[in-house]
Amino acid sequence: MSIEALNEAATEAANQVEKGAVIGAGSTVIFHFDIKLTDGSAAESTRVHNKPAKLQMGDGSLSPAFEAELAGLQAGDKKAFTLAPEDAYGLPNPDNIYYVDRSKFSLDAPAQVGMIVGFAMPDGSELPGLIREVVGDSVTVDFNHPLAGQTLTFNVEIVQVSN
Repeated sequence: MSIEALNEAATEAANQVEKGAVIGAGSTVIFHFDIKLTDGSAAESTRVHNKPAKLQMGDGSLSPAFEAELAGLQAGDKKAFTLAPEDAYGLPNPDNIYYVDRSKFSLDAPAQVGMIVGFAMPDGSELPGLIREVVGDSVTVDFNHPLAGQTLTFNVEIVQVSN
């Protein structure tokens, strides 16, 4: 038997074992999701680039309400659920609104309402901000998540569960 055939057989065996795994505390979950706004319009989807999301249950990256909706599901399961803003991306925080001097923007990329601009953080990371308003020399930048404050419907499809 070739190495490729052995690897294929091992992968298939692992998949068979994982098929019965149920999402619980500490599970690693690979899943596709679609997010819709209350008007039915699409907000985000992992299917656009066919790149499912990966989640470690209980790591704090998603809300407890979202994780509760996934609990008990297994590979192949699909589920739709709606979350209130505080259980999805949270409510907008007024402390995340900043006023920046227009001169901080380059002539190549002047501040325009609706633009998402990356701002360099002291640790070298980049924080995206949405330009909400440009008045005179003042630019209003919103660092809240774009879906904050929205009631959202999620459609999930569980691809793989590892416990």
